[in-house]
Amino acid sequence: MKNIAIIGASGYTGAQITSLIHADANLAVQGLYVSENSLDKGRKLADLYPVYSHIPYALSPLSDEAKAKIVAEADAVVLATEHSVSLTLAAEFYNKGLAVFDLSGAYRFADVEQYPKWYGFEHTEQAVLAQAVYGLAEWNSEQIKQTKMIAVPGCYPTASLTALKPLKPFLTDAFPVINAVSGVTGAGRKAQLHTSFCEVSLTPYGVLGHRHQPEIATHLGQEVIFTPHLGNFKRGILATITVQLKPGTTEADIAKAYSVYDDSPIVSVKQNQFPKVDDVVLTPNCHLGWKYDANTGYLVVASAIDNLMKGAASQGLQCIKIHFGV
Repeated sequence: MKNIAIIGASGYTGAQITSLIHADANLAVQGLYVSENSLDKGRKLADLYPVYSHIPYALSPLSDEAKAKIVAEADAVVLATEHSVSLTLAAEFYNKGLAVFDLSGAYRFADVEQYPKWYGFEHTEQAVLAQAVYGLAEWNSEQIKQTKMIAVPGCYPTASLTALKPLKPFLTDAFPVINAVSGVTGAGRKAQLHTSFCEVSLTPYGVLGHRHQPEIATHLGQEVIFTPHLGNFKRGILATITVQLKPGTTEADIAKAYSVYDDSPIVSVKQNQFPKVDDVVLTPNCHLGWKYDANTGYLVVASAIDNLMKGAASQGLQCIKIHFGV
């Protein structure tokens, strides 16, 4: 039995991964934590989310005493915290010997120069960053087993990279074009005017400047054009991706490339049949559908995931189970 502390448990992702860990027979929740100045401290998770009424834990403030208790009792910590908060907390717990599963963007780039540009802070924990592994579970499982610092990917990059990485040997120099739509939970639990119910309408945002573009490009090994959209639904992501493939590429080549997922219980692939968001909401699954025009050399692949599950919490759980071999 591995004991897991969840920090930032009051947010959508923190609450979701708490539920997943609580339900796993090989894992236990060591404790749930929020910042010391949080208005949610002392409340039960079920007070915030009645859907989790079966979860008995209360939200404790992350005091120095709480940190010492985590180090003494936990095997790992999950950080569902702001990027700048994860930066220091991840290093603190990693240096105390705990495995760290960071759901923020604080350790997703090996290149420290990316952080001021995309996240607005200088990376001050370069020794820990050097040990970080990108937690794209289907592709980096061996590395996840071997390190105690796992940077769980972003939701848009998970959807995009799961679709694109099998195709990498066939890509030309033309940039893959990714148009992706996310549900409003991707913006977090904090109240904001542009994510209130009456304000949400399908719209692009972060055009040619979203921080997930360099994350996708870095871990694909090729530049991409990425345009995210906000959709008027709660959860889920649908990414529709157009790519140019090398001359001579056949449907059989593509099918063989995607056969890398044949044994996956989570990723399913279909030719000439495309997924919808409702196919994957509330599941850890990724559904891929593709169609190829051999005359033009262009392929369209769609990738559907739940942004709070495969895009965050359930992929975090995958990484935990891979790392501990449970």
